[in-house]
Parts: sequence; C-alpha cells; structure tokens
Amino acid sequence: MKQKGLTGELMAEIFGTFVLILLGDGVVAQVGLAARLDSAAYNWNTIVFGWGFAVLVAVYVAGGVSGAHINPAVTIALAVKRGFPWSKVGPYIVAQLVGAFLGALGVYLVYREGLVAAGMPNVWSTGPGALYAGSFWGEAGSYAAGSTGSYSLLNASIAEFFGTMVLLWGVLASGDEKNMGLKHNMGPFLVAFTVVAVGLSLGGPSGYSINPARDLGPRIFGLLVGTKGLFDGIYWLVPPVLIPAISGAIGVFVYDWFISPFLANK
Repeated sequence: MKQKGLTGELMAEIFGTFVLILLGDGVVAQVGLAARLDSAAYNWNTIVFGWGFAVLVAVYVAGGVSGAHINPAVTIALAVKRGFPWSKVGPYIVAQLVGAFLGALGVYLVYREGLVAAGMPNVWSTGPGALYAGSFWGEAGSYAAGSTGSYSLLNASIAEFFGTMVLLWGVLASGDEKNMGLKHNMGPFLVAFTVVAVGLSLGGPSGYSINPARDLGPRIFGLLVGTKGLFDGIYWLVPPVLIPAISGAIGVFVYDWFISPFLANK
C-alpha cells in the first residue's frame, strides 16, 4: 500500500482511539467527580453504557478509513488469522497508543478543576487505584496490596482473557457476511453492545480493559499529571495489556473452530 494510504489509516486510528478515550474515560470522570452527584452516585451501569457508546462513535468515525481497530488486541488478532499485514501492526499499535494518550488529555482538559480538587484520582486506567476502588467496591473492598477488590491478579487476568475473547467474537461476527447477514453499516452496533455485555457480565474483577492501548496510553498520561500508584507492582502490565493481546488472537482461532466451518456452505 502507498505510504499516503497508510498515513490516512494511522491518522484514523489516532482519531478513533482519541474519541474512544475522550468519551470512555470521560464517563468515568463524570460519574465519579460530578459535584452534584458525589461519589455515592457512582453507577457501574452508567460507566458500562458510556463505554459502549464511546466504542460505537469511535468505530463509526474511523471505520471507513482504517477499519477502526482502535485496539491492539484487535489488530494483532486480525494479523494472526485474518490477513491483516504484519507490517502495519506496529504502526497501528503506536497510533492507538497516541490516540489514547490524547484522549486522556481531552478528559483532563474537560474535568481539570474537578480532578485537581479530588487530588488527581485515577480515572485513566483499570486495576489498583482506579476511581471505582473506593466508590464502587467500598473501603473494605478497595484495591489493597495489588488486588482488585477481593480479586487477585490471576483472577483479574482470567477475567480479561474471557472478556477480550468475547470482544473479538463480536468483532468477527460483525464483519462476517456468511453469518447473520449483518451489513457493515450496522456492525459497529454489535461491537458496541459486545463491549456493554462484557462490562455488565465479566467486567467486575478487572475493570475490563480488553484493550491494551485503552489502558496503557491514559495510564502514561495519568502518571505525567500526578496520579499516584499507576505503575506500582506488575498489575499494569499483565491483566490490562499482555492478557488482551494474547487472548484476542486466541479468540479468532476459537471462532474459526466453532463457527466458521459451519458457515462455509451457507
């Protein structure tokens, strides 16, 4: 592909991931910091649906140019089993990280005064120190000693493994013309509602990163603006980054083992 074409795809990945984080981390900041609501009004469902709509808008924004991967787990999975060029994988992931970082900057600019007043809490990423540590789990179940609520790093990793696989199944089904006849202009809705389903059903133990760029890019930004504890221990690397990168690729194989062969004759 011509360099001009790749440049356009990378710009779309930056822009799409920016939109994803601006709206996704934005809903976390809104619910956790809104002065009229206070932390007692924190609602997990609000966060889940906010992230779902964030995915929907981001995919529609970038999909026509880059395919709207907006997630290294998706990019790697499509390279492993769907013919996406490996030469693009590195540039796509870098673009996604840049977009996620810039999206976090956007959230910071929108909620700066509230974040400063609250001591710059972690609205950026999942795991230990996340805003919902106290407001959702409560003090007794807060992220202590590297655990997520009452969940260990291993349990959080298992949650990310299954959550990311489910995400990839939704992504693959959304573009599989041999399946239910879903057209590409409706595909983003399936992807968005897959994210909602993961959040509602599987998101508790880890906060459902299911996207290495979504977690790592804002985490780096949070470190720069003074949020504490973001890189303490090894949690930041394993459940939200490494596990989704591996699980997404496995998810493609599982889809092709259990679904694709039985669609071939349709």
